Amino acid sequence: MTGLFNFFRNNRKEVGFGWVLTFLSSFGQTFLISIYVPEILKAFSISNGLFGSIYAIATVAASVIMLSIGHMVDHKPVKKITALTLVGLAVSSFLLGISHLSIAILIIALIGLRLTGQGLMSHISLTVMSRHYDLDRGKALSIASLGYAVGEAVFPLFISTLILWYDYEIAAMASAAFLFLYLVRLYFMDLEYFDGDLALAKKPSALSLLKDYKDLLKKKVFFILMPVSFALSFTITAVFFYQYVVVEDKGWSVSLYASFFTAYAITRVVFSILGGVWVDRYSGKKMFRFYLIPFSIGLIPFALSDSIFGALTFLILAGISVGMAGTIKSAVLAEVFGVEKLGTIRSVFTMFMVLSTALGPLIFGTLMDMGIEFQTLLIITSAVMGLIILNAQRIRKIQYA
Repeated sequence: MTGLFNFFRNNRKEVGFGWVLTFLSSFGQTFLISIYVPEILKAFSISNGLFGSIYAIATVAASVIMLSIGHMVDHKPVKKITALTLVGLAVSSFLLGISHLSIAILIIALIGLRLTGQGLMSHISLTVMSRHYDLDRGKALSIASLGYAVGEAVFPLFISTLILWYDYEIAAMASAAFLFLYLVRLYFMDLEYFDGDLALAKKPSALSLLKDYKDLLKKKVFFILMPVSFALSFTITAVFFYQYVVVEDKGWSVSLYASFFTAYAITRVVFSILGGVWVDRYSGKKMFRFYLIPFSIGLIPFALSDSIFGALTFLILAGISVGMAGTIKSAVLAEVFGVEKLGTIRSVFTMFMVLSTALGPLIFGTLMDMGIEFQTLLIITSAVMGLIILNAQRIRKIQYA
C-alpha cells in the first residue's frame, strides 16, 4: 500500500483528472437518473413500464452512438474530447430540466445523459489512464475508478435534496450549471502530457473503423472477455433495479436493508484500491479469471436465505467484484490489445456494457411478468455466471500484445 500512496503523491494531477471524469459520469448513471423518475412519471402521467421502455430505448441508442464516436479518444487531444463530452453532458442535464415541455425532449435528454455520462466520461477516463501508464496501470485505474463510489455517495443526496426543496427541473438545471463550472476549470488545465501518442494516430475512415470492429469480432479473445464484462453490468443493474422485490417478498426491513449499502460502498472502495495493486503485481489477465466469482456466489444467499443477513452477504461479495471490475477490465484490454487503438477497442466493450444495463432490467422484468420468480432468476443467473467464469479461464493461453 505504501507504493500506492507514493504513486498517488507523485501523480495526483494525472490520476486526479481520471478520478474527476468517473465522478462526473454519475450524472448519466442509472442510480442518479432513477431519483428523477417519480417526478417524471407525475409530469407526464406515464406508467413505470412505459418509462422503463423509454429508458431502455434511450440507452440502446446511446450504446450504438458510442460505437461510432468512441474511437475519437485515440486521435483527438484529451482536453478537446473531454470538453465536448462535458458540453454534451451539461446540455443533456439542461434538456432534462425542461423535459416537461415535450416527451421528445425527455428522450433526447436521456440519450445524451447515457451517452456522455455513463458512456464517454468513463470511456475517456479509463482509456487515458490505461494508455498513459504501463507498470503502474493498475494503481492509476483503481484511483480513477474511486470516482464512481464517491459520486454514488455524494450526488444522490445533492439531487434528492434539490428535488425536495424545489423540483426536478431545478435539480437538473443545477447539475448543468455544476458541469459548466468544471468546463471553465478545464479551460485553464494543461493536459498535453496525455497526448504524447496521438501524433501517430490518425482519424480512421468509416471503412477502416468497420474493419477494426470486424477484426475484433473474429478474435477468440473477444468471446472470452465480452461475456464476463457483459454479465456483471447486466446482472448488477437488474438486481439493483428489482432488489426490493426480494426484500418485500421475504418480509425484511427495508430500512435495515438500505443501511447494508454502507457495507457495499466500503467494500467496493477497498477492493477498487486492492484490485489496482493486484493488477500491477499479478497482471490483469490473471485477475480477470477470478474477479467475478464473489458476485456469482453472493447471488445464492440473496436468493435462498430467509435471513436478511443473506442480503448483507450478497452486498459485500458484490462490492468485491464491482470494486475490482473497472480496473481489471481496462487493464486486461491494454495488456491483450495494446494501447495504439485502445479507444476504438474500449468503445466496443463500452457499447456492450451500456447495452447490458438496458437489457438487464428489461429481460428480468419480462421473465417476471411470465411468472418466473425473482429468486429463481438469481439462481439461474448464478449458474450461468459459473459457466462464464469457466470460459474466462481460457485467457491463460492468450498472448500479450
